[in-house]
Amino acid sequence: MSKTAAAVLTFVAWIVFSLPMAAQFNGLLPNGNVYAGVSYGKLTDIINKQSYHGFDASFEALPFTRFPRLGLVIDGSGYYRRGNNPVTQYIGVAGPRLSFNFGKWRPFVQGMGGIRHVNSVGFVYNPYVIDVGGGADYKLSFKNFAWRFQGDYLYGHYASAYQNDYRASTGLVWRF
Repeated sequence: MSKTAAAVLTFVAWIVFSLPMAAQFNGLLPNGNVYAGVSYGKLTDIINKQSYHGFDASFEALPFTRFPRLGLVIDGSGYYRRGNNPVTQYIGVAGPRLSFNFGKWRPFVQGMGGIRHVNSVGFVYNPYVIDVGGGADYKLSFKNFAWRFQGDYLYGHYASAYQNDYRASTGLVWRF
């Protein structure tokens, strides 16, 4: 991680954690959650399908008081493949998420669109990507924390080739 990225991440964390919880109830912060976890993907590198390991993170805001089950999501993930031909892929998507509560479980479905940045041995390209998926959060005994299980189908198109990929993620969710 570069020094600039670490500084920005530290600043954002400081802002989020320094706001009093009363600000949330006065409408300054929307209800939502922040997720960070690990991810495994079967992704396409131009035309070759390969396995990748990486991270997945998202921010969900629930800004609609009339529709409390509908949220807006921004999701970012990074995947890495080492070896003779190193490849990195970064995916940034945004869109709606529909969720329900069933006891300690909170299942959800989502549909998002965005861009994929692929660097394969110096060859860089940025195709669009459509992400359709879902998962479930399991509420932990710690206040405002849950564990997420998530699976996504990623569709893209580059150089007259269709890219049908998938990823699975798991990690910690902080609800606010």
